[in-house]
This record gives sequence, structure tokens and C-alpha cells, in this order.
Amino acid sequence: MAKQPIAELFGFPPESNTEEAERYRRNRLCPYNNKVPNCTKDSVTEPLGVCTIFHGDKLATICPVRLRQDWIIAEQAAAFFFMEGTRWTTLVEVRLKDKFGKSAGNIDVVLVAYDENGTITDFGSLEVQTVYISGTLRKTFFKPLMDDREAYLATDWEHSRKKNPAPDYLSSSRKRLAPQLIFKGGILHAWGRKQAVAVHSAFYDTLPNLPEVPKSRPISRG
Repeated sequence: MAKQPIAELFGFPPESNTEEAERYRRNRLCPYNNKVPNCTKDSVTEPLGVCTIFHGDKLATICPVRLRQDWIIAEQAAAFFFMEGTRWTTLVEVRLKDKFGKSAGNIDVVLVAYDENGTITDFGSLEVQTVYISGTLRKTFFKPLMDDREAYLATDWEHSRKKNPAPDYLSSSRKRLAPQLIFKGGILHAWGRKQAVAVHSAFYDTLPNLPEVPKSRPISRG
């Protein structure tokens, strides 16, 4: 169990002294395919560059961009959406409108299939959900770490009376993820399109047992 909560800082362990890790911290860069080179978590000018925190003997991912590493989630979603050998690409944060033209929010990642002429033949939706946290992370831990990393790492956090932030899986699933899937999923179902969800393993373990169906199961198209 870690004595302090930060597992990843701008993509690297806080104690990493490699030239690459120092470069990412110095420039506040994101190594996980953010829309721009820099981290933009919570703020463009003062990003909270914490990707993952410790929670007991597990890790809790708190930044959705973290799950874009190597675009594995997109590759796996494409395998679920499309036939093998299909050409596909991604669009991020695509605005979704309901039948009245009102905003239904953004789709985190839209996977688009296309043929040899570049004509779109199909698409699917990928929602990316990480966990919200309770407690103070920026002021109590992140800022001291960025201000003086050596002093931070030398601090006996276990006896400092500073309470580590904890993941709030219940709110993240019931109040955030489920309503999005119901609302956006209703529109996608009417279009006859599939929807996939990416969460980290510790988050998935908190969810109730989910029914499984073959990925080839047809969807009724409205």
C-alpha cells in the first residue's frame, strides 16, 4: 500500500528520474493521446496531471485520456463493431443531438468504418469512463509534489494526518455512466448502432454481474 496517493504523474511514477519522465513533468505533457500535446485535466493552464491514484493495493484511473494508451480500447471496440479486415478510424468528442436537434452530450470516441473509396459504411460509439474521487488531491498532494518533488517523496505521508483521496465508484457508475448509456444508448439503438464502454479493471469489478451476448447479435435498426 502506497503511503501517498499519486501513482502516475503526467504518465510516469512520481519517483521516476528518467529524462523522459522529467521532460513530461516539466512541460506538463500527456503521453496518452490527448487532443493536444499537453495535459488538460481540469484546466488548460494549470492541469491536474494525475492519471492514476493508489487505492489500497489497487490502482484507480481518474483521467479518461489515460485509457487511450496505444489506442487499445479503439482497436477492441472496432473488433466488436465491425467485420474483420474493416478499415476504420476514430473521431473524439463528437457532439450528439436528439431528434429535436438539442444536444444529447458528446460521444467520447466515434469509430467510423469506411471502404476503399473513403465512403463511410458504418460507425459505433465508445464511451470512456474513469472514476471520480472524494477528498482533496490538487492542494494537498499534487501541488506539493510539483513544487518540490524531492521533499514530497521524502515526506512520511503515512503519519502526516493527510487523508488520501479515494475513488467514488458508486457515483461514477450510477450517477454518471448509467445515465449517459441510457440517454445516448437510446439514440444509438434507434439508429441500429452498437455502443461500447471502456473502464479500468478495478471500476469494472465494482459493477453488478452483466449479461453477455454474442458480438454478432443483430441490432434492430429504426
